[in-house]
Amino acid sequence: MALLNVNPTRMALMDLKRRSKAAQRGHKLLKDKQDGLMREFMIVIRKAKDLRMRTEEALGGAFRKFLVASAWMSDGEMQSALSSPQAKMELTVETKNVMSVRIPIFSLTREGSIKSYGLARTNALLDDAVDSFDRVFETLAELAQIEKQAENMAIELETTRRRVNALEHKMIPDLKETVKYIKMKLDESERAGIISTMRIKASLEAQGK
Repeated sequence: MALLNVNPTRMALMDLKRRSKAAQRGHKLLKDKQDGLMREFMIVIRKAKDLRMRTEEALGGAFRKFLVASAWMSDGEMQSALSSPQAKMELTVETKNVMSVRIPIFSLTREGSIKSYGLARTNALLDDAVDSFDRVFETLAELAQIEKQAENMAIELETTRRRVNALEHKMIPDLKETVKYIKMKLDESERAGIISTMRIKASLEAQGK
């Protein structure tokens, strides 16, 4: 704690009391925000963990299917089948504000067919592998969205935590200590004034005798 650099006057005392009350209200609001953010953050983290596991499983399954398909096709046939992609994907990003956190919303749009190869020189195994990779794209976009959401929430949570700590351990104690100091100084001045008045009164009474 440290005393603020202010003159010990009643005007300063009133201002510091007002600032102290405002700081305590701000601390409560920020603490409530921090608690709310932490609850939401933990929910998002659990969702992200579950989704990442499902994404890794889906990717692993797609790669395994592709390897099986590759075993039944020559390198030339595989290269020919996948060398002229016609499908297009576009990722659009929108944001919404939740508890002062910018939350990204990803949307995946597609055009054209992902299967641009002829069926004569390929097999159903390749079709299955391509379909699996196609489905994984949606999961990957969802995973990227939720992990970015978690990242933004973590940044806001840390910023809020620092503000709460600054108010709780620095600003509010300093204001209270300064208020206490000014009250003590004003009380001393008041007592000194009373004693001085009493001495003057006693001196006048002594002179009047």
